[in-house]
Amino acid sequence: MEKVFVAQRVANKLFATETAVDAAVMEVTEMMAELIQARKDLGLSPVVANGASAKLAEAVQALAAARTAVVEAHAELDETRLRIGVRTRLAGVWDKPIGGAPTTGRASQAEVA
Repeated sequence: MEKVFVAQRVANKLFATETAVDAAVMEVTEMMAELIQARKDLGLSPVVANGASAKLAEAVQALAAARTAVVEAHAELDETRLRIGVRTRLAGVWDKPIGGAPTTGRASQAEVA
């Protein structure tokens, strides 16, 4: 199998992993906000569910560390891509425009870095 196709498969999984970690961070922080709002709506003391809030804060910290690790892995994999001779720039779904035009979907193999 050609290296570029194997590299694209790995890149696709990396992009999915990055998206999943970001989604998890958003879910936990939204849960924290919901917990605080629920306490306020019910007129409960700040000490109510403080233990749960602390555990959610630990989860956010752990997810932030996981996100950093995935970003670092991304950089290392990009270096590996070059070392194994894959010069094609592999791309996933982007949240913002690249080069002035929104990108949806994956870049073709013809895009060269």
